[in-house]
Amino acid sequence: MLSQSVKLIEPSQRLIKFKNCRILRDHRIFREDLWVRNGKIINPERVFFDEKRQAHLQIDCHNAIISPGFIDLQINGGYGVDFSFDVNTVESGVAKVSKGLLAHGVTSFCPTLVTSPIETYHQVLPKIKRKAGGKHGATILGVHVEGPFISIEKKGAHPENCIRTFENGFETFENVYGDIENISIVTLAPEKPRVPEVITELARRGIVVSVGHSMADLMHGETAVKHGATLITHLFNAMMPFHHRDPGLVGLLASNEIPEGKTVYFGIITDGIHTHNAALRIAYRTHPSGLIIVTDAISAMGLEEGTHRIGQYTIEVRDHKAFIAGTNTLCGSIAPMDECVRIFKAATNCPLEFALEAASLHPAKCLEISDRKGTLNYGADADFILMDDNLVIHSTWIAGECVFESESHALPPVVSQWFEDDD
Repeated sequence: MLSQSVKLIEPSQRLIKFKNCRILRDHRIFREDLWVRNGKIINPERVFFDEKRQAHLQIDCHNAIISPGFIDLQINGGYGVDFSFDVNTVESGVAKVSKGLLAHGVTSFCPTLVTSPIETYHQVLPKIKRKAGGKHGATILGVHVEGPFISIEKKGAHPENCIRTFENGFETFENVYGDIENISIVTLAPEKPRVPEVITELARRGIVVSVGHSMADLMHGETAVKHGATLITHLFNAMMPFHHRDPGLVGLLASNEIPEGKTVYFGIITDGIHTHNAALRIAYRTHPSGLIIVTDAISAMGLEEGTHRIGQYTIEVRDHKAFIAGTNTLCGSIAPMDECVRIFKAATNCPLEFALEAASLHPAKCLEISDRKGTLNYGADADFILMDDNLVIHSTWIAGECVFESESHALPPVVSQWFEDDD
């Protein structure tokens, strides 16, 4: 039972100690306690020597691994919700997906809109606002708008009639999207006219520019990077295939024209379907520091096989793959993030630490929020997951609060012990 003195302590000021655990920090996993207060990870030395306090709550993790929470930069929906189609119920739809992601270790994400009519952007974008996570769901980091400024030849599951060019430069960008305040990432084809000037303005405003759905050669990609692009959308998919005389956007992974000190990041779909295991190994071995695991999940994630939606298209899920209805064109993944991490780890035989950071630290660095997300460093947000060595999620925590706990791995009440405050 909670002691009376502890009840008087503000919940935000309660010290929580996670013990008997292995934590991921600075690219390695080692045995150390994790201390949390006021939604942040704190340095226990200051507690011991300056405050001379003990933890109010100790949680025995039974040798679990504690990793930073996963961050998904590209997810179109899930659990029957499509962010680009359900315009009248987008707020409740985003909330449903946000809640569902917690079971898969995702503590932050960027809801993604595929190429859509202008009126869809004007209706949807004002309704998907940045929002702190909690028991209600994962943190919303802003919207990823994937199109409509893409290549018709590499449109994939994007409707051709909605694809646009920058007729009036950045003015066109603003006119198409309307409210751009909630946009964090833009995917565009760098070979389109007036793209360099648009990228420059987007970078100035702190919006991440990603190149993709493109026929671009390497020079187009390098020009985009020099103007401020920092990300490649789902590497290998919806772009020119690698060629030894012009490797296209894939060549950015090994280009010597990247400005000094700049990292080109790339999302890669590791669902075991969109990208061959050998291609995963090539990307990992060529440019590991830029690798970001994304799901590119669609409304069918978490559902049975059948007919669903992505943007303006009807899709069919058959044999664990999602296709545009009546075709063999892949149109997104149905694998959740924890499954993608496990698949990537098995395909590349990379260190466990790397697989976890590719879904946490790397996307945080890409968004330039790694001071507070994607890390277990002191002062960072206490967003993390407990898992076993097989990368099976036991529980998910946001701001130091347990927001999901697996029934099969729930911590028994006896391992949580409250202690009297010293004062």
